[in-house]
Amino acid sequence: MEKKRPLGKIYLAIVMIILYAPIFFLIFYSFNAGGDMSKFTGFTWDNYSELFADSRLILIVVQTFFLAFLSSLIATFIGTIGAMFIETVKNKGRDTIIGLNNVLMVSPDVVIGASFLILFTFLGMQLGFFSVLLSHIAFSIPIVVLMIIPLYQEMDKSLIDAASDLGANRFQILKEVILPYLTPGIIAGFFMAFTYSLDDFAVTFFVTGNDFTTLSVEIYSRAREGISLEINALSTVVFLFSILLVVGYYFIMKDSETAGKTPNLT
Repeated sequence: MEKKRPLGKIYLAIVMIILYAPIFFLIFYSFNAGGDMSKFTGFTWDNYSELFADSRLILIVVQTFFLAFLSSLIATFIGTIGAMFIETVKNKGRDTIIGLNNVLMVSPDVVIGASFLILFTFLGMQLGFFSVLLSHIAFSIPIVVLMIIPLYQEMDKSLIDAASDLGANRFQILKEVILPYLTPGIIAGFFMAFTYSLDDFAVTFFVTGNDFTTLSVEIYSRAREGISLEINALSTVVFLFSILLVVGYYFIMKDSETAGKTPNLT
């Protein structure tokens, strides 16, 4: 009999430990009564009490999630239309547009942030929520396009011809055939854009103003004065919320993949 080789499992376990150990270390010290991360002196909920009593920080969390949701929603709408439009362009033009889209994906955030700052300053736009929103929409659109284009390319175009032969107009074809098929990509694009927007720092740091800030920028500002265990508590809450998002994303994708492969032509 061939001997089992546990090296793969050992390697995977080591990688998971390296990735998650810092997070669990942070969570562990969020319950520390000592006030810092130098030594664990006892269990307490005080850090969480301070977190929920900090109205400014709670407001920033709400602003950050609202910004991420709104920018992702708009970027998903624009990116979906853009992906379908790109596929109607001829070969060379399509490849050029996809290439330009991918360039935005790999461009350093510092370059993108500085570019937006120069643009908004040139236009005389006041930095704040609106400038951050536009920036997040802009860098989220290429993500959505990248999620949807492969699905659109794989789609059997005979479904569109069949729907047309059955008397469906363009809107009905889009609603009943194309969008259901692209739904997994649309959902994936939305969640990816939401994640990128939620934890973005570099771009936001350049384009945010005095009257608006996000969680990542606020944590950076506080970290310069020394990380308090209130930030550990906040990170723990955000981490648990992220787990819920992943679980929800899994079930949504599972349902959408089943529904998307069976378009309604009636």
